[in-house]
Amino acid sequence: MNTENIDVIKYSGEKVRFSLEKLRNSLKRSGADKQTVNQIIDTVRDELYQGISTKEIYNRAFALLRKKKRIFASKYKLKKAIYELGPTGFPFERFVSAILKYSGYTTQVGKIVDGKCVAHEIDVLATKNNESTIIECKFHGDQGQYCNVKVPLYINSRYNDIKDHWRSSSKKNTSLTEGWVVTNTRFTKDALQYGTCCGLYLLSWDYPENNGLKDRIDRLGLYPITVSTLLTNREKQFLLSREIVLCRELIGDAFYLDHLGVSEIRKEKILSEINQLCNL
Repeated sequence: MNTENIDVIKYSGEKVRFSLEKLRNSLKRSGADKQTVNQIIDTVRDELYQGISTKEIYNRAFALLRKKKRIFASKYKLKKAIYELGPTGFPFERFVSAILKYSGYTTQVGKIVDGKCVAHEIDVLATKNNESTIIECKFHGDQGQYCNVKVPLYINSRYNDIKDHWRSSSKKNTSLTEGWVVTNTRFTKDALQYGTCCGLYLLSWDYPENNGLKDRIDRLGLYPITVSTLLTNREKQFLLSREIVLCRELIGDAFYLDHLGVSEIRKEKILSEINQLCNL
C-alpha cells in the first residue's frame, strides 16, 4: 500500500501524515532485528486506512512484537509504560530520582526547601560534585496533553526564590546551580522558548535531542516496572505502592512476588524478562 497520503490521528486528536520512518525507528529501538522490523512494517502497512489512530498502529505493532519476543515488546511500550506510572505523580518523581542516582547524583524526593519568601516542597533535590539541582516533575496521564509555558514560568519563580535564600544561607555546603523541569509528555514551543531563555534545563520524552528521557532510559537500562509484559496491572500497582519503580529494583526485592502469590515458574519468567531488559 502507498502510505504517502495516509493521515493518522494522534492521541491529542491532531491529524498528521503517517510516517513509515517513525514507525521503523520506534521498532528498531525495541532491539528487534532488521528482518522482524521489516515483517512488522509490511503487516502494519497493509492494514492502514485513512484516519487510523496512532493507538491502533501501536497496538498492532506491539502485539506482533510480543508474539516474536517479549523483550522487544517491553522496550517498545516504554512510552506507554511511563504513563502507567500514574495516576499520581509520585512514582514518576521516584523514577526521575532513580535515573539521576544511576548518573552519579545523590537525590532526595519531596524535600521542603526554604526560599526567601516562602518554603517550597521540591520533587527531587539532586546533588553532584558539591552542586545542587532543583527538579520539578510534571506528570500527565493523558498522552495528548503537553507541558505548556505556564509550567516553566511557575518553576522559574520558585527556583529564583529558593536561590535567593540559598545564596544567603551559611548552612549550605553546596551551591545551587540549576533548576530543571522534567515531564513525561512534550513541551510546547513557548515552554521550550521560555525555559531556554531563562536558563532552566528542560527534559521531556524526546528533548533534548538524543538525550531525552527515552534515550537516558535505554542507555542506562533503567526501565520502569510498568514495561513488563508478564506482570498484571494489579501486580504493577502493588509494586509501585511498595516503591518498586525500576525493573532492577525488583531483582533485589523479588520477595514481593511471593507476597503477590506468584508461582515459582511464573516468578522465574518475570525475573528472566527483567534481567534481559536491564542487561544484567
